[in-house]
Amino acid sequence: MPGLIGKKIGMTSVFGADGKNIPCTVIEAGPCVVTQIRTVEKDGYSAVQLAYGETTEKHTSAPLMGHFKKAGTTPKRKLVEFKADFAGELKLGTTFTVADVFTEDVAFVDVTGTSKGKGFQGVVHRHHFAGVGGQTHGQHNRLRHPGSMGASSWPSRVLPGMRMAGHMGSERVKVENLQVLKVLPENNLIVVKGSVPGAKGSYVILEA
Repeated sequence: MPGLIGKKIGMTSVFGADGKNIPCTVIEAGPCVVTQIRTVEKDGYSAVQLAYGETTEKHTSAPLMGHFKKAGTTPKRKLVEFKADFAGELKLGTTFTVADVFTEDVAFVDVTGTSKGKGFQGVVHRHHFAGVGGQTHGQHNRLRHPGSMGASSWPSRVLPGMRMAGHMGSERVKVENLQVLKVLPENNLIVVKGSVPGAKGSYVILEA
């Protein structure tokens, strides 16, 4: 299996063999259930869909309930599709845990998550603008404003892609090659070095 769905538990720190304090993130990875299998013959590509996190029938739509019943599993919260050449060899309802995917041979993982939302932010915070000039030459209290956005004669409009104030955060972010410090299969936990995107309790995707 190329990866698993997990949940960010939080950050802590551990001591390495050299005595240094290493910041790390604890992630609950799995158990994940196979709910759909994509094949080249039927779908044009090979992949496997995994489901993670328990939910109730009340909060699950009727089409999804039929989807889960076909796989022989209970309703789940999160569905993610992974590309896999061996997808045709799997069976619906098969469960994968952290011990099945992240063995001792896996030293690094890629983690994908949704970054924390920062709301509406200005250009200094959002795009790291330095601010316009000083407090002289008629600049009066506009230090954190974006300044000129283009010429007035031509094209007489703001060009697309201009860095401006707006919604910041809540974006899909992927952090690659995070070192695996420890795997705790009895609790489906994996400890990786450094930070991962998202808040505590948010869903993440781990790829070996």
